[in-house]
Amino acid sequence: MRTKLLDLRTGGSESITDITGMCRDFVSESGGDGLLNVFVPHATAGVTVMELGAGSDEDLLALLGDLVPKDDRWRHRHGSPGHGRDHVIPALIPPHATVPVVGGRLELGTWQSIALVDTNVDNPSRQVRLSFLTGAG
Repeated sequence: MRTKLLDLRTGGSESITDITGMCRDFVSESGGDGLLNVFVPHATAGVTVMELGAGSDEDLLALLGDLVPKDDRWRHRHGSPGHGRDHVIPALIPPHATVPVVGGRLELGTWQSIALVDTNVDNPSRQVRLSFLTGAG
């Protein structure tokens, strides 16, 4: 297994960060077949595979705002108001994704991208671990 840790800054607002290019660069070095695992070692961020741009990013953040509002209902109460909801977001958008790799290329669909989803405005520094598991053969 080969692994790499990415250090990212997501800013002070809810964000969706496209990391497809970084993932593509990482697996291209292998030239082989296997699986890319993308993992976020944070309790308040997730990874998704989805179409980005064309409003999809904003739609996802709006959906999360509707499903998991940032208000005072949360028992987890440190940080900015409503921060407790950031701790349940990874139950909806998990902190990991796995993508097949064939010949050193991500096997994503035409409009699919890999993205970091971060609703925690209190922590703009994030890490993403990329791990390439080589296929047997």
